[in-house]
Amino acid sequence: MTIDFHTHIFPEKISAAVIDKLSRTSRTPAFTDGTLDGLKKSMLAAQIDLSIILPVATNKNQVEKINSSAAELNEKFSGKGVFSFGSIHPDCDNYREELSRVKNHGLKGIKIHPVYQDTNLDDVKFLRILDRAAELNLIVVTHAGLDIGFPGVVRCSPQMIKRVVETVGDFKFVATHMGGWKNWDDVLKILGGTKIFIDTAFSTDKIIPRSDFVWNADDLKLLDAAQFMTFAKIFGADRILFGTDSPWTSARTAIEFIKNLPLADVDKDKILGLNAKKLLND
Repeated sequence: MTIDFHTHIFPEKISAAVIDKLSRTSRTPAFTDGTLDGLKKSMLAAQIDLSIILPVATNKNQVEKINSSAAELNEKFSGKGVFSFGSIHPDCDNYREELSRVKNHGLKGIKIHPVYQDTNLDDVKFLRILDRAAELNLIVVTHAGLDIGFPGVVRCSPQMIKRVVETVGDFKFVATHMGGWKNWDDVLKILGGTKIFIDTAFSTDKIIPRSDFVWNADDLKLLDAAQFMTFAKIFGADRILFGTDSPWTSARTAIEFIKNLPLADVDKDKILGLNAKKLLND
């Protein structure tokens, strides 16, 4: 079973504009059109069984609508290969009630994005949210490390993640982009002893650039196989989740990277889906 734990879609009426804007900002091409239909076509081509959709609330006024829409999507497409998490914003005054609503709707978890939400992960506004999510046994997925669209900005560093874990305790916590995009040396030094999960989204092989922008060749480098194996050793295959960051990565290329690693088949199976299945069902 292959589960993509990290995907994004946008409403059809705005998807083209959003994809164009984000593609220009990141200087990378999209591999789908950003719609649900585009995601499902990509899944079929790559033989992905289930995709987790991770919406992001960029202001507090979006939260209730996003979570209601996520619940509606899950009801409509139950058993059809897609499942949406909810979202929360650090400025939500009613975060306790909204997280309870997320739980009651069966959304399984929430996505936060400290960069887009302009708040450090270890700020008290996030800490109270994470503490409440832990009480409710919700999975929390956070963008971690740098963001390709915000050069130099880190609002979720390995140090911040460590402080969160020390403050909140163990909970279902996923730090995306292998624990911190392009903060990987610190991830290995600081987070290896924790029980967090990390995902592979937009972190393996190399960035595929748009041809109409100039790139430094070194900036295109992501984790190669040898570096990935170091993460597998430090975190263990049980703590790594497969993710594509769709539409920003080719799903087939991302799967092939994992399949070609010098890992035991059982560990590849864990990364590609079994770990996610267990996390979702616990």
